[in-house]
Amino acid sequence: MKRKKNGIYLSITGICLFLILGCSQKHKNKTNELIVDDHPRSQLLFDFDWRFHRGDIAGGEEVNFDDSQWRLLNLPHDWSIEDLPGTDSPLDSNAVGGIDIGYFVGGTGWYRKKFTIPSELNGKRFNINFEGVYMNADIWLNGEHLGNHPYGYTSFWYDIPGNLIFGEENTIAVKVRNEGKNSRWYSGSGIYRHVWLSVTEPLYIAPWGTYISTPEVSNPLAQVDVKTKVVNDSDKSMEVTLVTIIINRKGEETAKVETKLQIEATSSLEISQNLAVRSPELWSPESPNLYTAVTEIIDSDSQVLDKVETTFGIRTIEFTVEEGFLLNGKPTLLKGGCMHHGNGPLGSAAYDRAEERRVELMKASGFNSIRCAHNPPSPAFLDACDRLGILVIDEAFDMWRKPKWPQDYNLYFDQWWQKDIESMVLRDRNHPSIIMWSTGNEIPERGEPEGVKTSQMLAEYVRDLDPTRPVTSAVNGLRPDKDPYFATLDIAGYNYSFGGDHGKQSVFEIDHNRLPNRIIYCSESYPLEAFGAWMDVLDYPYVLGDYVWTGFDYLGEASIGWLGYPHVGNFYPWNHAFCGDIDICGFKRPQSYYRNVLWNAGQQVSIFVKPPKPSFKTNPDKKDWSKWEWQDVVAEWNWDGYENQLLEVEVYCAFETVELFLNDKSLGKKETNRGTQWIAKWEVPYKPGILKAVAYEGTKEADSRELVTAEEPNNIHLSADRDKIKADGQDLSYIRVDLLDSNDRRHPKAENLIRFEIEGPGSIIAVASSNPMSMESYQQSKRKAYKGRCLVIVKSTRESGNIIIKASSTGLRSARLIITSEEVN
Repeated sequence: MKRKKNGIYLSITGICLFLILGCSQKHKNKTNELIVDDHPRSQLLFDFDWRFHRGDIAGGEEVNFDDSQWRLLNLPHDWSIEDLPGTDSPLDSNAVGGIDIGYFVGGTGWYRKKFTIPSELNGKRFNINFEGVYMNADIWLNGEHLGNHPYGYTSFWYDIPGNLIFGEENTIAVKVRNEGKNSRWYSGSGIYRHVWLSVTEPLYIAPWGTYISTPEVSNPLAQVDVKTKVVNDSDKSMEVTLVTIIINRKGEETAKVETKLQIEATSSLEISQNLAVRSPELWSPESPNLYTAVTEIIDSDSQVLDKVETTFGIRTIEFTVEEGFLLNGKPTLLKGGCMHHGNGPLGSAAYDRAEERRVELMKASGFNSIRCAHNPPSPAFLDACDRLGILVIDEAFDMWRKPKWPQDYNLYFDQWWQKDIESMVLRDRNHPSIIMWSTGNEIPERGEPEGVKTSQMLAEYVRDLDPTRPVTSAVNGLRPDKDPYFATLDIAGYNYSFGGDHGKQSVFEIDHNRLPNRIIYCSESYPLEAFGAWMDVLDYPYVLGDYVWTGFDYLGEASIGWLGYPHVGNFYPWNHAFCGDIDICGFKRPQSYYRNVLWNAGQQVSIFVKPPKPSFKTNPDKKDWSKWEWQDVVAEWNWDGYENQLLEVEVYCAFETVELFLNDKSLGKKETNRGTQWIAKWEVPYKPGILKAVAYEGTKEADSRELVTAEEPNNIHLSADRDKIKADGQDLSYIRVDLLDSNDRRHPKAENLIRFEIEGPGSIIAVASSNPMSMESYQQSKRKAYKGRCLVIVKSTRESGNIIIKASSTGLRSARLIITSEEVN
């Protein structure tokens, strides 16, 4: 039968591990009073109307502190991406973190928010959840210190009813300290993920208290085990019924179970329930089918005390030496990319749409897996992986007790590792996209007895919390001294197994001969070694897949994709890593097109040209093992001043042969296969016109691509990834800006300054280009184009209507675009 879902959903779907059935996102009224409905649980998005001060200030936690001059803003928020006070740039050549964080600036900041809880809610239970604050967050409610949370990447929450004042104004204050050298990449600063306020009855389902597994799955039947932690904070024993219903993607009820229980006062119970789903629709990257478990607590008077939804998938995972990774019994190669948490022009601000877009772009580029480096991602990111079908390695730490930088997580590890592991595993364990837990990346003590002991401790604790997935860790310095460390893990992650210190020889076969039961994957690989790394995956069944560093480009660790290591001297103003298959704007880079050919995914023929002069200044001290760059090639055929000069042309081709033409004249055919690494090369005397590659399978034309000389640009073109967004104060539209000639061809060398204007219920929250050395503002309504294009990001308000974007530049025809912001039901 079909089951109608009561109530109104949160206007931002997929934001938490669980979504609350029958509760709505409520906004405050003019008196700052929170309005909740009469459902048993309300989940309130607590992102709006915070006051912010950049810098430290005495007494910021005090209730009567005057914050009226502080800036009013909404979350998520990252102050490091904003212009430095009194400047037009977020960069500082003297930034404490230097090139590692891309010359952006951290520091200390304060947030404050006032709100009123109606008196009639006295007796309810209140919980405030911070999805992520970077870093060292101290929280006060009405002047009372709730606690400190050092780690910037794990979610945390507090029960707060004892601190609330009902019927009067409450004040929450948050101090954030991103001080010293604490990160090897751009971390951002502030409350950069969502904040939630939950309102429940005193008897409730615990936060992260639902755990779903599918121990037996077959075509006719899937066994679904649901464990639910029920808490009774009241002063009386209660007899209740725990009801769990499973609903498929069509809204149909597929299974139901009821369990009666007696729960004593001020106690908690974990209840196990077993359900059978007939003819299950399995989750996979090709068919990311999702189910919803609706859990209710019903008292003896048939009153619903709590109701929680948990999204999950039915699937099996298995890892073997003989067949590698099996998903639902099918061997599956992991076509992976590593990804940091940042959202490029938005800094680390984890808007739901920004997180979803990154996953969309990765999948569109052929990836089926992401390694979250080197920390747990936002809930919205994992929800997007569930919905869109991406396999995930969820990683905890970049260091343990031994530091990589003086002020990093090593200062907090002993006191906090267990809480942070719990936060990752308990929060994320219902995501079908997650296939492995990683306890760390390139841990400094990995080759020492202390590191082995710590690894064993972490791995055992992860398995206690979730025995359904293997534990891994990413390891560099691949020598036999790491064997004891690997022995504590279920799956071995090899960083840079091909190339680097090993030259052209892979260590996979060597280690397999020594340790034939070890199951391995390449947890990081160089872009420049894409061919060798993927051939290892194809050749050795015990190698599960390859994760390139990196799938999506990021701020910080600046210039490793060009200048490499070591960093000798001042590389300012480099601020992009410049090593991603996809750049910070979301545009594909040449290596991504090559990977399409290796993986037989997406575009199968591409043309690139080596510039007659290097694109950027090179680093004479760069080490041979530093290979995070790709070949210096561009998809351009505009080379004024180089007429008749020979230019090297590369064609990436997945077919048997490819023929190159210049202005309809054949320059010859060449074979493309494993022996040529699916690359064909020509030296071509430059002449303006059309450079065309035609691919053949046998004698039949299979595909073609061309580069065409563009004329001088004369107009601006705007195109949005979505022309309809939600009027929820959070939704985004990414607008690509192209500088075109009279034939609507983008000019690849145009760098005109573009100015933007906006009208209607929206705001410009970021502008960007792919220029890795631009010192321009990400916040102002102007940006210079790079390679003939740039990006502007528009955010909705909580009012519906048409948002009009205008773009203009001296000497170019301006452009206008309408985005419709639709009311949220």
